[in-house]
Amino acid sequence: MKRILILSSIIFLSFTFFKKQKPTLYIIGDSTVRNGSGKGSDGQWGWGSVIQDYFDTTKVHIENHAIGGRSSRTFLTEGRWDKIMANLKKGDYVMIQFGHNDGGALNDSTRARGSIKGTGEETQEIDNMMTKKHETVHTYGWYMRKYINETKEKGATAIVFSPVPRNVWKGGKIPRDTYGKWAAETAQTTGAFFVDLNELVAVKYEQSDEATLKKNYFPIDHTHTNYEGAKVNAITVVEGLKGVKKCKLNKFLKK
Repeated sequence: MKRILILSSIIFLSFTFFKKQKPTLYIIGDSTVRNGSGKGSDGQWGWGSVIQDYFDTTKVHIENHAIGGRSSRTFLTEGRWDKIMANLKKGDYVMIQFGHNDGGALNDSTRARGSIKGTGEETQEIDNMMTKKHETVHTYGWYMRKYINETKEKGATAIVFSPVPRNVWKGGKIPRDTYGKWAAETAQTTGAFFVDLNELVAVKYEQSDEATLKKNYFPIDHTHTNYEGAKVNAITVVEGLKGVKKCKLNKFLKK
C-alpha cells in the first residue's frame, strides 16, 4: 500500500510539473541576433541578447541560439538545429532570422557558408573545402522552409523575420534587403508568421542619417550594432510582433 501511495505521488508530481512547464522561445540567427562580443555598451550586440527585457520570463523561457557567422545553411549543417529539435515541444516558439551571411561563397576554404539565391528547389553538389565532406547545397528558401516545417511538425510556432538592415545608404535611403523578400515569400508559402523587420527598422533608421547612426548605433562597422542599437532593433521586433494579431507569443509580452 505504501509503495502504491509513493508511486501515485510521483505520477501526480510529474503530471503537475509537465502541466505547468513554461513554453520555450527559441531564437536562431546570425551575429545581428546574437554576437559573442556583446560586452559593454560599446561592444557588438544582437537584438536577441536583449529581447528578454520585453517578455514576462516568469511565463515563457527564452533561449537565444543565434551565433555569429552562420547562415541558414551552416546553422543546419553544423548540427545546431538538431540540438533544438531534440527539445522542441508542442506550444514552443521559434524566431528565425537569416540572410546576412547567405550571400557568401558556396565553397571555399575559410567559411563556405553561402546558400543558393532564391526560394526554389535548385541544388548544387560540392566537396566542401572547409569540412572536407561532400554536401548538397540548397537555396535560402529551402533551408528556411525546413526550419519552419519541422517547427510546425513538433506542434510549435514559427515566426520568420527579415534581416535587420545594415547602416548602408544609397540615394538618401537604406536599400531593402533581397533576403527580406525571400523570407517573406517563404513565410507566406509555408503559412508561418512573418515580421518585416528589415522594413520596420529601415524606416526608423531613415529618420536619421548614416553618420549619426554610425556614431550612435554602429561604432565598429556597418552591420553590427552596439547595445543601444540592439535595443532599438529589439523594440522593433516587439512592435512587429504586436502587428501579428494571431500570434499567441504576444500574450507573453510585457504590458
